[in-house]
Amino acid sequence: MDIKSAVTQLSSIAQEARLEIFRLLVQAGIEGLPAGSIGEQLKIPPSTLSFHLKELSYAGLINSRQVSRFIYYTANYAAMNGLLAYLTENCCAGVNNCCPDVTSCNSEKGNES
Repeated sequence: MDIKSAVTQLSSIAQEARLEIFRLLVQAGIEGLPAGSIGEQLKIPPSTLSFHLKELSYAGLINSRQVSRFIYYTANYAAMNGLLAYLTENCCAGVNNCCPDVTSCNSEKGNES
C-alpha cells in the first residue's frame, strides 16, 4: 500500500457516520447488509447514506452487489487488513515482542495508567 491510498482510506472513515457504517459492515460479515437496513440501524436518511456509501466505496473499504432490487454492501476485509498492515509494518522498530496493546505495554513497563 502506498501513502496516498492509506490517506484516502483513513480520511474516508474520519467522519462519524462513515466510521459507524464501516464498523457495522465489518460486524455484519461476508453476507453484508442491504442499504436500507444500514440506514434503519444507524438512523441515516437515504440520500445522506448514499453519499457516505459512495465515499467508502471510492476509498475501497466497502464493496457492493445487487441482489434483485436491493444493493448489499460488505466490508472489504482485504483492504481493511492492508491498511492495518501498512499502519503497523514497522511497529516497535522491528522488535519481535511488539506490544500493540497500550494497556499491557504500560503494565509490563510498570507504568500503569
